[in-house]
Amino acid sequence: MTSLRLRPEDQADTAPVRRVLAAAFARPDVATPAEVRLVDELRGSAAWLPELAMVAEYGGEVVAYALLTRVRVRPERGTDVPALALGPVAVAPHRQRVGHGSAVVQAAIDAATELGERLVVVLGDPAFYRRFGFGRADELGLTSPWSGLGEPWQALVLPPSTSGEGPPPRGEVLFPAPWSRV
Repeated sequence: MTSLRLRPEDQADTAPVRRVLAAAFARPDVATPAEVRLVDELRGSAAWLPELAMVAEYGGEVVAYALLTRVRVRPERGTDVPALALGPVAVAPHRQRVGHGSAVVQAAIDAATELGERLVVVLGDPAFYRRFGFGRADELGLTSPWSGLGEPWQALVLPPSTSGEGPPPRGEVLFPAPWSRV
């Protein structure tokens, strides 16, 4: 019986991840989907956190991908606070609707929790992301270029790694340059 294997991406996964992204986000009018270019650009940026780029393998094939990269939250006062952005998340079309997407997202969230991260933001389908604990980001005092979209702009507060940590940051979420080209 074939089982799903979840792990951080390694250098040999670059081409398979590009194929999954291209297939999952294929559009007839675009040769290379923006999501492929986004991941390529994020890999070369300071936002890249290799331990939080997760793949799901099934039968030795990369079939799903979830990426967490560094963003910053700028509060009204004080210094910027690190946070994470989830996305893109992709599943190869022939393996969709069997739980691989959920598994790779949960693996990324679990890895971020283990690293002591506090906050993850995402722009996506509330019905999908709610199962992981995401809720409206505006209700947590978080703004971004996507705030006006309402429910799809979401955030997840991760469990604190130490008992002395205060509430999650509030303010404007600042995305690295590659996100502005999506």
